[in-house]
Amino acid sequence: MSLKPHIEGLVEFLPTEAGGRKGPAFSGYRPQFYYAGHDWDAHQEYPEVSQVNPGDTVRVFFTFSSPSEHCEKIYIGMPFLIREGARTVAYGKVTKIFEELEHDAIEKSTT
Repeated sequence: MSLKPHIEGLVEFLPTEAGGRKGPAFSGYRPQFYYAGHDWDAHQEYPEVSQVNPGDTVRVFFTFSSPSEHCEKIYIGMPFLIREGARTVAYGKVTKIFEELEHDAIEKSTT
């Protein structure tokens, strides 16, 4: 499934021995995207690899379930965590914000 991404990030997955995942992640992975004290649902796509192993660093496209909640809160360079429940499995930073985030937020606020 290919969704229009809202943001791009550079994500470093923790090694298993440091509390990271025990197995690989694949495009479509939907853990919590954590920033500013809140967990959010975000679909992940890995454009350059077929899977991400514990310890890997990858470029990720994120598509939010509720984009209007993130408008004007996310900025380039912003740090975030990737969590499975309360366990942090990766960390990253925002590298790009796509126009879709602004467009989806504006469209939702006018409906």
